[in-house]
Amino acid sequence: MPVPANLVTGFLGAGKTTTILHLLAHRPRGERWAVLVNEFGELGIDGALLGEAEGVAVREVAGGCVCCTGNVPMRVALTQLLRVARPARVLVEPTGLGHAAGVFDTLAGDELARHVALESVLCVIDPQQAADPRIAASDAFRDQLSLADVVVINKRDVAPPEALAAARGVAGSLYPARLVVETERGALDPAILGGPHGDHRGSGMPHAASEQAWSLRFPRGTRFDRGRLGEFFSALDRPAGVRIPGLLRVKGIFRIGRDALLAEWVSGRAMLREIPYRRDSRATFIVAADADPDWIEVAAALNRAASLRQ
Repeated sequence: MPVPANLVTGFLGAGKTTTILHLLAHRPRGERWAVLVNEFGELGIDGALLGEAEGVAVREVAGGCVCCTGNVPMRVALTQLLRVARPARVLVEPTGLGHAAGVFDTLAGDELARHVALESVLCVIDPQQAADPRIAASDAFRDQLSLADVVVINKRDVAPPEALAAARGVAGSLYPARLVVETERGALDPAILGGPHGDHRGSGMPHAASEQAWSLRFPRGTRFDRGRLGEFFSALDRPAGVRIPGLLRVKGIFRIGRDALLAEWVSGRAMLREIPYRRDSRATFIVAADADPDWIEVAAALNRAASLRQ
């Protein structure tokens, strides 16, 4: 049987290791867990800390290898760790300097499918980092959030109110909605680790009482054509495109291969940005409360424009 695995991401200093130590300390009694940790550099400080936990097997891949394209060192280290330690669960902590998408793809790939079953992906964030425009705008930070099933706002007890508000805003702006928990010193319930990747997901985005929402979700295997998808959103609510009475805003995520496009439309302007999203495709349309669009027509047009294929 594949061993449940969790990816724990987060920017440098967010509290990933502290969170993992708490999870290890509160795991089910008698269970042996394993941790694959990547220390950026040759000195494995995180590995030394984690190795002090009783009943825990730790394996390091130093020098940034966990986040490298291909991840051969990671696959070798993980399979050896599973064979020797025979854990009930394995936690993978990549360096905060790297992009988490490659690690995710390795864990979820066919080569490891019979060894590990990827469950909830956690992203630990420090409120003060979320309030820093340079960090909040970085690709690594945004990629970690895009992959997450659960966003852990850590250091709630020491964060300034304005930083905590910024972290809540960042977490709350994600589409689709994620499960968001706030912690102090990484105190997280291990029960949050369970469930297949993608289970902790919201169905849409918030809207006021004067508005109504309509959401459309596609099967997980669906892929879209980037060009036609761009044409659909650029022409939305224009004479040459799909007319939706009372349209206020749209947000959607569409798989275009390994990654996805985050598509947003508001006030006649469309924005598409590639993100490392790994769930099913979906879209949410917000219209005025008294509007009565033909949603069947909208769905058909989106399918045609997106060049849907399985």
